[in-house]
Amino acid sequence: MAMFDELVEAFCCLPGVGKKSAQRMSLHLLERDREGAKRLADTIDKAMRKIGHCASCRNFTEHELCHICQNPKRDAGTICVVETPADVLAIENSASFSGRYFVLMGHLSPLDGLGPKELGLDILSAKIAIGKILEIILATNTTIEGEVTAEYIRELARPHAIKVSRIAYGVPLDGELGYVDQGTISHALADRKAY
Repeated sequence: MAMFDELVEAFCCLPGVGKKSAQRMSLHLLERDREGAKRLADTIDKAMRKIGHCASCRNFTEHELCHICQNPKRDAGTICVVETPADVLAIENSASFSGRYFVLMGHLSPLDGLGPKELGLDILSAKIAIGKILEIILATNTTIEGEVTAEYIRELARPHAIKVSRIAYGVPLDGELGYVDQGTISHALADRKAY
């Protein structure tokens, strides 16, 4: 395989990038921005080596704890459970939530080999057992898998008398938080209901 073809193929690993888009990006970098390409390659390499998961919420960070978990102004008694780091970004951009997060990195899907352990639900269960969590907001996607995951977490919390709520209307059925506008997310969080 020629080097140019390898470069095109490498870009195709990105979501939404097909062969034509990958060719355009490759040609742009080779023709017009070789310095940008070097900076991009160095940054990707550095990020892959240094970014890991927060020891508390499992979000991406280059430190032991992410900046949200380190912030003493955040409400540690309210945990918003989301499927992906993109969901954290979407909620943070709405500026309507002042608690902390727990990032599942997916949803329950036995066919894909994603069970409770792979989602860190043992870690969440241990956090619940400590007794400092007062409310869990379930902000999993409204897909079938997201609903099953939310129900599983609700059952984890039930014996501990923790308030469990689900984000409210505004988030479309079968929708993903990463694609919902900030106003809708803000409204859904403000109008959450008991689950």
